[in-house]
Amino acid sequence: QVQLVESGGGLVRPGGSLRLSCAASGIIVEIDTMAWYRQPPGKPRETVATISGGGLTAYDDSVKGRFTISRDYAKNAVYLQMNSLNSEDTAVYYCNADIRSLRPYFEPYWGQGTQVTVSS
Repeated sequence: QVQLVESGGGLVRPGGSLRLSCAASGIIVEIDTMAWYRQPPGKPRETVATISGGGLTAYDDSVKGRFTISRDYAKNAVYLQMNSLNSEDTAVYYCNADIRSLRPYFEPYWGQGTQVTVSS
């Protein structure tokens, strides 16, 4: 099957930076859109940033200019560089990818989530 494994979360002070990584493994024929979502405490999951199969990116207004999403096609990986972090960025961050594996169509897969806490 397919697995997404995230890494890079942790505790950071306001104004600091973190880089999240997510790598897909398993039987992978093709990956289309990859994305990062987050779920702040007591709130629903929300889209942070997306990157299409062709490399086009989109960001939530709350992170524009501070976060950068990128991907490594050879490694089946997606990254999220987060700068100028503030307390409102505290959340569990999830990696998501549309992957074509054994079935002849794309299916969404999710990582297990990684905690990001911004606090002094």
